[in-house]
Amino acid sequence: MTWTSAVGKYCGVVLYKIVDGLALTRISPNTLTFIGLIINVVAALFFGFASSDNNQPRRFVYAGLVIIGAGIFDMVDGRVARATNQVTVFGAFFDSVIDRYSDVAIFFGLLVYYARANRFFYVVLVAFVMTTSVMVSYTRARAESLIPTCKVGFMERPERIVLVIIGALSNRMGPVLWVLAVLSTMTVIHRIRFTYVESTAREAAERQTTTA
Repeated sequence: MTWTSAVGKYCGVVLYKIVDGLALTRISPNTLTFIGLIINVVAALFFGFASSDNNQPRRFVYAGLVIIGAGIFDMVDGRVARATNQVTVFGAFFDSVIDRYSDVAIFFGLLVYYARANRFFYVVLVAFVMTTSVMVSYTRARAESLIPTCKVGFMERPERIVLVIIGALSNRMGPVLWVLAVLSTMTVIHRIRFTYVESTAREAAERQTTTA
């Protein structure tokens, strides 16, 4: 067994123990989802109220650690729902909506930080990243109301969260924002193109069926 596989196996065991413990409490998965949002808001406060002096790297590290904690709730809410037979259509909808608020909260915290630091360019960059992160999710949701699936593109929510955590813990948020801006935009474009190709093909097939 390799070192990485051993770590993965250990993390999986820990995660399942957390799920089992939460399942015993019969807590609502929607409550876990909402707690994750609250924790992300705390991370946003760490970002927003970090100053540009020596306190900034420490606050960013705190924000990164808090986001990791929020990620645990994000990982277990669905598992707890399945373990306790509380899977519902509304639960899936609620999870998606709260995820969007969590994303926006984190980037809003960064927006406040750069605004307080009078770094106008990064205010614009964070606003752009915030917009593209929402559009990545929206394009998939809208596409899947028209075609069966649209899971193409690299920059899904887990990848965005991991990059933000890396930026916070390493105090290299600037480069991370550039990566998010570029890859999120590429993902949106990829999904638009994929939806165009798939929907056009389906419409052509339907026309052939009608005229046959």
